[in-house]
Amino acid sequence: MFTGIVQGVATIEAVNAEPGLSTFVVRFPDGMLDSISTGASVAINGTCLTVTRQEGHSLYFDAMQETLGLTTLGDLNTGDRVNFERAARIGDEIGGHLLSGHIHTTATVVSVERPENNCTLTFELPQAWARYLFPKGYIAINGASLTIGEVDDRRFNVHLIPETLRATTFAELEEGDRVNIEVDSQTQTIVDTLARMGYDRSRAD
Repeated sequence: MFTGIVQGVATIEAVNAEPGLSTFVVRFPDGMLDSISTGASVAINGTCLTVTRQEGHSLYFDAMQETLGLTTLGDLNTGDRVNFERAARIGDEIGGHLLSGHIHTTATVVSVERPENNCTLTFELPQAWARYLFPKGYIAINGASLTIGEVDDRRFNVHLIPETLRATTFAELEEGDRVNIEVDSQTQTIVDTLARMGYDRSRAD
């Protein structure tokens, strides 16, 4: 499990692609790999991956074809920067909301607004996932727990403060970029339960 509080930004050192499998070599900032071991879970842009090897400040991760197809990991190239979070431990503060690291879908950046000391990003996701969008609800974007601002059908925005921009890769996003999306599990459960009871939000709209 993860908290949705991004711990820092790492850099893709290499991508070794083979049929049906890609191995990512990711370099982390100093001090961020203390007590980590093979088999540990780390979220890379919100995607839970398993450590297969460590060399100095770099970790190796394997991603199979299903993961590459469902997430934006297949778009990554050497030199790209990614958000990361190590798996939560018992007793850790939950500053965001609980995440599984299992990506539901991707969204595309449709606009970037940068008023002074602020940033508003607007995204569009597939229609099938719009039912889980609610103003002031939770959503995880590239592994960061964020509060949804306004919702317009399958478009939504988030408002980011300078600290979030500093600690993540969001300041680098541009129109047309894709991001990983994990919807809030509680929201998904409530919406799906109501749909089974006949209260289908998509049909009501």
